[in-house]
Amino acid sequence: MEAELAKRETGATVCSMKILSVLLPLAACGLLVYFFNRPVAVVPLRYDLVIENARLADGTGGALTTGSIAVRDGRIVAVGQVDGGAVVAVRIDAGGKVVAPGFIDVHTHSEDIADLPVAENFLRMGVTTIVTGNCGSSDTDIAKFFTKVEAAKCAVNVATLVGHNSVRRLAMHGSWDRVPSPEELEKMKALVDQGMRDGAVGLSTGLIYLPGTFAKPEEIIELAKVASAHGGIYASHMRAENLRIFDALEEVFRVAREAKIRAEVSHLKLSGPSAWGKTNEVIAVLDKARAEGLAITHDAYAYTASSTTLSQLIPDSAREGTEADFLARINDPVKKAEIIAGMKEMLQRSGREDYRYAVIARFRPDPGLIGKNIAEAAQITRGSDSLEDQMETILDIHRRGSGSGVFHGMSEADLTKFLQHPLTMIASDGGPRSSKPGTDASHPRSYGNNARVLGRYVREQKILTLEEALRRMTALPADTFRLPDRGALRPGAFADLVIFDPEKVNDPSTYADPHHFAEGFTDVIVNGVLVLRDGKLTGERSGKALRAVSAKGKPAGADT
Repeated sequence: MEAELAKRETGATVCSMKILSVLLPLAACGLLVYFFNRPVAVVPLRYDLVIENARLADGTGGALTTGSIAVRDGRIVAVGQVDGGAVVAVRIDAGGKVVAPGFIDVHTHSEDIADLPVAENFLRMGVTTIVTGNCGSSDTDIAKFFTKVEAAKCAVNVATLVGHNSVRRLAMHGSWDRVPSPEELEKMKALVDQGMRDGAVGLSTGLIYLPGTFAKPEEIIELAKVASAHGGIYASHMRAENLRIFDALEEVFRVAREAKIRAEVSHLKLSGPSAWGKTNEVIAVLDKARAEGLAITHDAYAYTASSTTLSQLIPDSAREGTEADFLARINDPVKKAEIIAGMKEMLQRSGREDYRYAVIARFRPDPGLIGKNIAEAAQITRGSDSLEDQMETILDIHRRGSGSGVFHGMSEADLTKFLQHPLTMIASDGGPRSSKPGTDASHPRSYGNNARVLGRYVREQKILTLEEALRRMTALPADTFRLPDRGALRPGAFADLVIFDPEKVNDPSTYADPHHFAEGFTDVIVNGVLVLRDGKLTGERSGKALRAVSAKGKPAGADT
């Protein structure tokens, strides 16, 4: 009986399976017909920002095109054609103005950016990313620096180099005019290594400044090797920018070659009449080094005056050590005579007869001297503008705490040739400035550098095309300093954007009256957020701390 029941159950099961095999496809077809005939809800695309009716410059140097840009979640998601049915939070009609990637200023002195986080002067000339820590001066604790930048909520993106002078000052004790001990060199290397691990983009030197002026090439090479191991760059304010520039360049090339590192010549220039006209020779030397396989680039600002401390008019050996050491030297007739002789030699080497080219930009002990050249200051303070009295005035300024100056020492012809070279990036050598009128006579480059290039050298003199000038401000610096997804107008890139009218871009800041923002830039977007709209600050500060991705591993919090 049990066998018979089992046989019946098996037969029933087989029969049921046959019935299901017929019914299931029919049911499935019915379900499919049901679902295909149901109305499907279409979810429209969402954009945070769309810029329409724009002339688009992609940063590569290619011809401008017309179209739109869509932004979502801080990045560009469409360029050229944008979905017309998308839901758009903010829509901007560019009215035919140019839209370009935000400008990247690779040579700034912005260690104090946390104190002026709006950086309005940079924003108003289209700069959305800055690199600080140049000329050998930086915070030696890079992690702490980035923490301050993030806490301050800066309006621009901030990257930094590790400064050799700062590292040397921290590691060495006593006299700087010597080779570091093995222990001191190891400490310097450790500081550079930690800085690179914390996200610095490379190492910088300022070889006309204390204490780096006393460093031998071998010391710099050892530190550059550390930066190179992390994929960093070596940016150098060279030992000389006058007739000795060729020796200075050879030192840069040696560091690049022996440390196997990319190198950047900071603010390329020829300083002093004796060096003017050597531009073709300098460019030939740079191009030869590149042809030999070295990765060498350079930057320049669009002015014929430089700016640094007035102490640079005094020989390095006279300023080494403490304030008491300096006072002892100038109070010693023999040593003071040596200092004066050194100053005369420096002046003669530059091809100048006196210091009328040097203008006092900042001097807290006597603000009445601001805006006066050294000869005028000597006449005011000593009743004579003789060369001897000018030198005494310089020594007295240093004795009283020093100050900064603007030095009119370059030729316009040299400047334009350097600007025309395809590997010259546009960089201000400036720092953050507020909207408050200043009491000093600081260099106008902090306010107008990018605007001056676009107005004077593109629109008026036509030595550069608009597209090529923009490449020097965007894609070239982004590639050189390895800032991922910056400096480009393409889907996937960070939405750092600037809208401007190339016919109205202007730099009203002058040497005599520098505290004026650039004109012609109407809108600036940083990481997808409008920080400048219709020429007015929005109050948003959406910049990021740009920690470099080290070859030895990505630091915590690094951008991707």
